[in-house]
Amino acid sequence: MPQQCSHLDQIKIRKTSTHVCEECVKTGDQWVHLRLCLICGHVGCCDSSKNKHATKHFHHTQHPLIRSIEPGEAWVWCYIDKIEPGELVA
Repeated sequence: MPQQCSHLDQIKIRKTSTHVCEECVKTGDQWVHLRLCLICGHVGCCDSSKNKHATKHFHHTQHPLIRSIEPGEAWVWCYIDKIEPGELVA
């Protein structure tokens, strides 16, 4: 039986109009891909990016769910359960 994510009921944000990592913009850094926190709407750079702001946001807030906001991608990741519980189309 596949592992289930117990945090999907916490989703409050499904889409964003932000398409930059604001923390990278402030420091003049570049990012590879962007991730959206589904709890508060924070947009941060992915773990392939130098600063890993999406993961740092999780460690700071304990908000468990992010989704890719890259064109054509809708996957969701749960940091706590360490699983991809599905897709969330904006």
